Amino acid sequence: MADTVQYRLERMTDELDDLERRGLFTRAELSDVVRKRRDFEYRLRRHSPLRQDFLDYIAYELRLDSLRNLRKRAIIRAAADEDDEPRDGARSSDDEEGGGRKRKKKDKSKKKWKKSVSDVAGVLRVLDIYRMATVRFKGDLDLWFRYLEFCRDKKHGRMKQVLAQAIRFHPKVPGLWIYAAAWEFDQNLNVAAARALMQSGLRSCPQSEDMWIEYLRMELTYLNKLKARKVALGEDVKTLQKNDKDSGQWKEENKELFMPLNEQDEDPKEPGLSGDALEEKEDLFWRQGLLIIQTIYQGAVEALPSSLTLRKKFLEILNSVDLAHSDELKLEVLDDLKRDFYHSEDYWDWLARLQLSNSNSSSNSNRKDAISNRLNRSIQVYDEAVRRLSNSKMYSLYAKFWMDVLYPDREDSITLFEDSEFDASEFTSSILKVYENAESCGCLTEDLACQYISLYLKLERLEEAKTLAEKLCDGPLSNAAKLWSLRASMEINSIATAPGSSSLSKENLSSLFDLFSTVLSKLSVTETEGLWHMAMKLFFHDKVFFEKLVKISTLSLSLAGGSDSGASVSSAIVGWYLQRDGMKHARKMYKRFLALPRPSLKFMQYCIELEANLASLGDHGALTNARRLYDSALDLYPQEREVWRNYYNLELKMGTSESANAVYSRARKVLGDSTALTAPRS
Repeated sequence: MADTVQYRLERMTDELDDLERRGLFTRAELSDVVRKRRDFEYRLRRHSPLRQDFLDYIAYELRLDSLRNLRKRAIIRAAADEDDEPRDGARSSDDEEGGGRKRKKKDKSKKKWKKSVSDVAGVLRVLDIYRMATVRFKGDLDLWFRYLEFCRDKKHGRMKQVLAQAIRFHPKVPGLWIYAAAWEFDQNLNVAAARALMQSGLRSCPQSEDMWIEYLRMELTYLNKLKARKVALGEDVKTLQKNDKDSGQWKEENKELFMPLNEQDEDPKEPGLSGDALEEKEDLFWRQGLLIIQTIYQGAVEALPSSLTLRKKFLEILNSVDLAHSDELKLEVLDDLKRDFYHSEDYWDWLARLQLSNSNSSSNSNRKDAISNRLNRSIQVYDEAVRRLSNSKMYSLYAKFWMDVLYPDREDSITLFEDSEFDASEFTSSILKVYENAESCGCLTEDLACQYISLYLKLERLEEAKTLAEKLCDGPLSNAAKLWSLRASMEINSIATAPGSSSLSKENLSSLFDLFSTVLSKLSVTETEGLWHMAMKLFFHDKVFFEKLVKISTLSLSLAGGSDSGASVSSAIVGWYLQRDGMKHARKMYKRFLALPRPSLKFMQYCIELEANLASLGDHGALTNARRLYDSALDLYPQEREVWRNYYNLELKMGTSESANAVYSRARKVLGDSTALTAPRS
């Protein structure tokens, strides 16, 4: 290893001599550079070098080369300033001789600072370090891309070799193929090589949507470049433009600018023949371009027949480019989408929203009519969709569309309607009809029902919202916890905001308790955790209703077993008792819950924490209770290391050495691991 490091350092002597000869670095600075490079070389030559070792070495070399370049430019500027300063004393009478001396000095300065070994050594060393890093870490894609970016930034000739190596090691990574093709297309200006790379990548990664999209984008970009070339050459490119009236009119008005190369009189028939030939040539060019795009599209559909996203992106790209005669291909894509995805709800939602952007811009006077036409087309698509796919997802997408239209402050709102003259009340009946149809078809889910009721609340139709919630809770959605929670919130707010009601009366509390008892007795604690906390907060100050609520919770918690939701509810009940009646009643309540079948570990830890806090204040009875709780918890959950550790720490803080050693011995015996707890104190 030492011989290899010494050999690599000796290869740097020419570079170091050049740096010192040019005055870029002093001998002391170069000694420090050699020392640091030796340290890095030894780090790379150890048995298992780290990825960070290579990156640190590269970062150091880049900083060093940047400092060299900065000092070089500073010295060149200083030399140029000295040459421009006037000499002391009188000017020489011979100006030509003085100018000759000045030119000789400049030539000498240029000769002194021409490119030498130190100018390229830094880049070559970084490339060598990257090479060793990628040999060591062949599977690190980030390292490969750093290597490629460095070659591209420095415009080094090793770029092609590195690309080939990266692709050889990672042929199934679409990003590498795309990167290589983009470099050939944009930097190397080799369209044939870029096309060959994309086609090879598609053979290796036929299931990659990005590969197909980027291939199409590249071919369209190439067509646009050819179009620009034809314009620069003065050829007619009307078949590549969406509207060629303006360009034709401009050429007709400025025909004197297009002078013929031969000034002889031409046969009147020849311009027509040459025009036909040019038009035929342009048509051939357009047909070839369109054929390439159609081939890419057909290959993508064959490789990914079930990808809706791919075809949507194809259509977006076709709509964004200025390519004439592509309407036929767009219609083909739309027809294929309808044929292959008519059973997909996402397709119908996308198609309906697409109608909002398919209209041409109109004047302000006709803006309302234009928006109405777009909206009507979207509604027609949605109506056809719910006839074909009468399910809850389709109705959900339909309702979401209307909500995006009605409320522009939503995240996915449709900005087309923000500045228009429409009023949201104009569409209220339409969206309510969507919800009504979903209910009549049996497609009203829990989320749709909550949206249905929330819409009534936004429209300030509280009574209709309460009637609908009661109807749904007593009917097909009787097990929907979110719906019950919404209904309970509406009832509480309705009573609280009623005129002349400062507090809840017994009658109101009784009606609310009947509502809560119905749902809490019917559904599990896991589903109704939020409702339990709402009910406890509501009935906390009324002991009669709160005791009834605790009785209901006992049955529900016995069915919940050791779930976290059950622990949350039981801990909240104990906390309410502790806050209102003190620790004695809280201890009585948690013992009642612990007597249920298999109490939750989370709840037992909550009870232990209560007793441990009291024990830390000097309550010996609380310490005894905490020990009992720990023993009970470890009987049910003997493999919980955290419980053993907390028990042992409790004995260390508040118990004796004997009790701590006893817990330690039990833990080692049960867990079978001497490192589970820290060593006992002597």
